[in-house]
Amino acid sequence: MKRLFKLIENYYFIIILISVVIAFLNPNTFNWVLGKFIGMNMINILLGIILFGMGTTLKIDQFVNVFKRPKEILLGVGGQYLIMPLLALIIAHLFSLNEALTVGLILVGTVPGGTASDVITFLAKGDLALSVSLTAVSTVISPILTPLITFILIGNAISFSPADMFISIVQIVIIPIGLGLILNYKFPHFCEELKEYLPAVSSLVIAIIVAGVIGSNKEAIISSSMIIILAIILQYFAGMALGFIIGYLSGMKRKQMITIAIELCFQNSGLSTSLAKTHFTNLSLATVPGALYSVWQNFAGSILAYLFTRYFNKDE
Repeated sequence: MKRLFKLIENYYFIIILISVVIAFLNPNTFNWVLGKFIGMNMINILLGIILFGMGTTLKIDQFVNVFKRPKEILLGVGGQYLIMPLLALIIAHLFSLNEALTVGLILVGTVPGGTASDVITFLAKGDLALSVSLTAVSTVISPILTPLITFILIGNAISFSPADMFISIVQIVIIPIGLGLILNYKFPHFCEELKEYLPAVSSLVIAIIVAGVIGSNKEAIISSSMIIILAIILQYFAGMALGFIIGYLSGMKRKQMITIAIELCFQNSGLSTSLAKTHFTNLSLATVPGALYSVWQNFAGSILAYLFTRYFNKDE
């Protein structure tokens, strides 16, 4: 069983690609993802599973360690919530995206860093402890900053409730992570065993979310895919480049520079998709940028992790 889960973990991008292909060939396969279960959006439930798993890997000590590295944490989290949202807004205007895609791209920019950044940082031989800390901190403060920044950027043009978004993020993010932390505190040995399976489970769940969103928006994606894909690629690489610049100018070592760069461009795209689905119900295409971003960041991240290890970080 462990071998199977390890195989899924190692080839998670292929799993995502297969899911996307199935969604395009038979869109109805994943229709249930956009439905509800016991009154809750299935996307929110699926995302909660991932974040609960993340919580079981965290310890209170990791949050304590944050205060031992204030410069790196402030730069990383500051870049996360300043650079990525502004990039999204600029790129949306640059490509003249419609209202729905603009909202979706901005949500990709305003959500916290994604857990996949920790995996890619590990593969790229970056600073894994820093990556985990940045992901955890940006996630914990996301209920306040994500709605606030989203409102500042689009609130005047499109009606939505930041307070309701705050409640959603608490329900989707904070509660599952908190439950995971409690489980790890009470049953550390059990959670240590879970670590063998969690990356594969997360990969499968993300693949299902991506497939569900892409399948339901197949025709719209086909008609506008090149524009939004170019926008997403630009957002990704611009975020990574600015992460490197921040690390270099602040005097970080290579491992930390790689970590900051990866953390900035890896977004919790599942959360952005969920928020778009929940709070912008009249803009169905707002879910598309998050789904496409998830596919792209995993594809590009896997390749870049290899290149960083081989050419940029090989001497450290």
